[in-house]
Amino acid sequence: MKTRYWLVPLTVVAIGAWIAWSARAKPIAVTLAAVERGMVEKTVANTRAGTVTACRRAKLSPSAGGQIAQLPVSEGDKVKHGQLLLELWNKDLEAQLELTQQEAASAEATARARCIESEQAHREADRQSKLLARKLVSEEQVDQAVSSARSADAACEAARATAAVSRARVGVTAATLEKTRLIAPFDGVVAEINGELNEYVTPSPIGIATPPAIDLIDNSCFYLSAPIDEVDVAAVALGQSARVTLDAFGKRRFDGSVRRIADYVLDVEKQARTVDVEVEFVNKDDIRQLLAGYSADVEIILDVRKDTLRIPTEALVDNQFVYRFNASDRTVEKRTVKIGVSNWDHTEILDGLADGDEVVTSVGREGLDDGVTVKRETDNGK
Repeated sequence: MKTRYWLVPLTVVAIGAWIAWSARAKPIAVTLAAVERGMVEKTVANTRAGTVTACRRAKLSPSAGGQIAQLPVSEGDKVKHGQLLLELWNKDLEAQLELTQQEAASAEATARARCIESEQAHREADRQSKLLARKLVSEEQVDQAVSSARSADAACEAARATAAVSRARVGVTAATLEKTRLIAPFDGVVAEINGELNEYVTPSPIGIATPPAIDLIDNSCFYLSAPIDEVDVAAVALGQSARVTLDAFGKRRFDGSVRRIADYVLDVEKQARTVDVEVEFVNKDDIRQLLAGYSADVEIILDVRKDTLRIPTEALVDNQFVYRFNASDRTVEKRTVKIGVSNWDHTEILDGLADGDEVVTSVGREGLDDGVTVKRETDNGK
């Protein structure tokens, strides 16, 4: 009976030894990465795709309705500031303008004549006053001359007022005529035309959006507008460098700079409130290749650490631990580290590791723990 009692603890010890031997006999396959020196950037990125937007874009329509009489441009044409883009039929207004201009000219001439008469009447009144001093005319004649001069003054002022009214009519008619024309407000490219010769166009009713007659884009300047999560935007500042990637250009990166941060939070989606941030493209050669409407993503660089110790971010556990590989006995050590700047790819190591150390990057492997034996996945079980 005593012999049987001794067999139980011996069996437990044997089983434990076998389990320990089995664990060491079957090392866990892991991927490793070397601790190295390099650059680490802290960045924030957009939550949804941004849009490339022209710095200036004008959706133009005549403020008056009518029939299209001139359409001297086509889609894709480059135009200059002040160039005619579209004109409605306006022969009646042109004739009205000519009429008011002639009336204004006539009124100006009449005003000049009346004012000349006023000057002449004043000279006659002065002459009569001098003759009165020599007793050559009566006071009645002098009074009559003075009254005539005052009357001539009033006629001059009335004629000048009439001329001013005529000039105002010219301005009103010219402004009405101007409503029938679309003039380019800046140098740009005609992106879209809605309308053909002899078709009728009408101005948009208040509160109802209609397609513009001419869509004009300034293609000399573009910026990216992208939503940034409200949690991240506090660290964003004007002038910070940024990298922009566009779907149309694959993995190519465009240099940019933060030019504007919106003053309010967009709450279109209650679960993901964002702030619009605008990034301008800094390379003129890049701008020539862009089109308004391209979808794009942006990384805004908040901080940069050059020639610093770094590890792949995937090797970090709970932002404070790593599994350091011991080449001598092929085990791993769970080590506490102090981290600095971090991004999706790399994390800066301030303390706890040395250049050349190796850490486990496949930290989710089952059974991985402090002290266990591991093997590289490329070691083929050796």
